[in-house]
Amino acid sequence: MSNETKIPVVVNGAGGKMGREVIKAVARASDLMLVGAVDKNPALLGQDAGEVAGCGAIEIPILNDLQSTLVLATQEKIQGVMVDFTHPSSVYENVRSAIAYGVRPVVGTTGLSNQQIEDLKDFAEKASTGVLIIPNFSLGMVLLQQAAIQASKYFENVEIIELHHNQKADAPSGTAIKTAQMLSNLGKTYNSPLVEEKEHLTGARGCVTEDNIRIHSIRLPGLIAHQEVIFGSQGEIYTLRHDTSDRSCYMPGVLLCIRKIIELQSLVYGLEKII
Repeated sequence: MSNETKIPVVVNGAGGKMGREVIKAVARASDLMLVGAVDKNPALLGQDAGEVAGCGAIEIPILNDLQSTLVLATQEKIQGVMVDFTHPSSVYENVRSAIAYGVRPVVGTTGLSNQQIEDLKDFAEKASTGVLIIPNFSLGMVLLQQAAIQASKYFENVEIIELHHNQKADAPSGTAIKTAQMLSNLGKTYNSPLVEEKEHLTGARGCVTEDNIRIHSIRLPGLIAHQEVIFGSQGEIYTLRHDTSDRSCYMPGVLLCIRKIIELQSLVYGLEKII
């Protein structure tokens, strides 16, 4: 396949754990072409992105200027894609910059507020540019969420536990929030109180959504990304759990998004919307 027919890709957050996996996955894909890698870590500046990712030299240096790197994705015949795995504090501006340059963002960074997502949706529609915001790229997580929707037809009580490594900056996870939203969209009332609860330590019962679904966040070294959705009724507990043991499990979802976003002209939230 010639370079003219490959999708140009910029990876933002190239030096992070997820960014390195994306570099490897894109470098190995015959229909994709890595054109830029960005990371704010000064120790990585100028290093070969492939060497940093562990897949060998690919002659793409890591830069620290996103906007100048986005320009590289606009010089090809096919509209470029930015994959963002950075930080909640910068992801909003990263996505706006990509849209402004005509580069389609695939966003794995969580922590965007509902208002920020709405603003990006409006910006994307005005620019007729596809944006994918994906709280979790795992196909297994999509299946868990669909199973939770089915289970909610038969259970009135549910709580969510999400467990991540202790370098994750936001809580609850975007995946847990998305799961709670999917359950809330069914129009049910969950967890009707039977007693007046009192927390002796603030947060003991986790956070609670507008629809009274509680989410509990755990942060420990040794974890990667895990989630439980626990349903309860008289005499039984039904538990759905997804465990991640290697970040490579997210790459089929990332590659699918890179290929699908070329067809989009607006913002889409959630991997289940494009499968």
